[in-house]
Amino acid sequence: MLNTLSVPKKEARPVEVDYRALDDLIEGGFARDPENLIMILQAVQRKYNHLPEPVVKYISIKLNVPTSRIYGIATFYAMFSLEPKGKNIVSVCVGTACHVRGAERIKNQLEQHLGIGPGETTLDMLYTLETVRCVGCCGLGPVININDKTYARTDPSKIVGILNNYE
Repeated sequence: MLNTLSVPKKEARPVEVDYRALDDLIEGGFARDPENLIMILQAVQRKYNHLPEPVVKYISIKLNVPTSRIYGIATFYAMFSLEPKGKNIVSVCVGTACHVRGAERIKNQLEQHLGIGPGETTLDMLYTLETVRCVGCCGLGPVININDKTYARTDPSKIVGILNNYE
């Protein structure tokens, strides 16, 4: 069982920001155009697994966009996170089809093995556990996603083996 990082994750290591790469992204990739703000935030989210405060402030300055607008977007869209997430995002589908096929047992096994609950991240920043309503694989349930990979027809006995591929 791993130690947990309680929310909010104030104990997490500070993020090292590569401002040159950020400039390349903002100026080269998106022409420093405020109309591209959501796409810039998506690129930052992919790189850091969240939107670090120093990066939000830097983007605000570079695009001349109030930080309140950036935070408004970041809190409106579920794809963005203001809290650090683990290297591996483990999503358990708890939609109806997965639920009736045992999603709760899968979630419980993940919680027990990782030592965290939904919305939490392990102290080593390796895993974040999330529950989602549906991943669109209803005939394959119960389903978990780890990053971009889907595991169908999972059962509690497979969980540790699956997670071993990500340590």
